[in-house]
Amino acid sequence: QVQLVESGGGLVQAGGSLRVSCAASGRTDTMYAMGWFRQAPGKEREFVAAIVWRDVMTDYADSVKGRFIISRDNVRNTLYLQMNSLKLEDTAIYYCAASLSRLSFTSGAYGYWGQGTQVTVSS
Repeated sequence: QVQLVESGGGLVQAGGSLRVSCAASGRTDTMYAMGWFRQAPGKEREFVAAIVWRDVMTDYADSVKGRFIISRDNVRNTLYLQMNSLKLEDTAIYYCAASLSRLSFTSGAYGYWGQGTQVTVSS
């Protein structure tokens, strides 16, 4: 079993930056990849970024490429999402997830999820 806890969400002005974190615990040795998803009010959950836990391979949604950076600290079992040049449409609850099998942009590939952290971008 893997437990995930997000933190770092909050209010930020458009054009600003924010970093959210996800602390993993439990059977972290079984994780292959971790990812970030987000869900805005009235919208479906969408893929943001993912990273192979013990490699450099990453994947980003087109909407965040060049603005967001996903990274991880294997020793501390912590996943990060650095969000820069934030836009109003980035407002959402951000969830981290862990996959035991592969890096994917599909939510169904991730078996473990955190509770989410709210990111609100204002003008």
